[in-house]
Amino acid sequence: MKRARVKDYVFLHLCILWYTATSILSKLASEYPFFSLPYLLCGAGIVFALGTYALLWQQAIKRFKPSVGYSNKSVSLIWTLLFSAWIFGERITLYNVIGTVLILVGVVLVAQDE
Repeated sequence: MKRARVKDYVFLHLCILWYTATSILSKLASEYPFFSLPYLLCGAGIVFALGTYALLWQQAIKRFKPSVGYSNKSVSLIWTLLFSAWIFGERITLYNVIGTVLILVGVVLVAQDE
């Protein structure tokens, strides 16, 4: 397997960022009555996001060792945390920050292996 380049990591993380759309749409769907039009539109958006993500993810991880690709996927938790604060006004606590730092340290340690 050839060594991953910066553009490979950028593509990987754009895929991960796209995946977080499902969390945002899920949260949005929860704010509407069950089976209402906005609820169903959010559901359709989730299916679309997951379908396109699955295709993109396959292209992204073939450029990495599985351990590197999947450890980077944990960054989706960070994106979800940031989007929940930005879009929904949720509070970011000290524990959220500590968890984020631990995730980033873990990703860096695994990525150094490659």
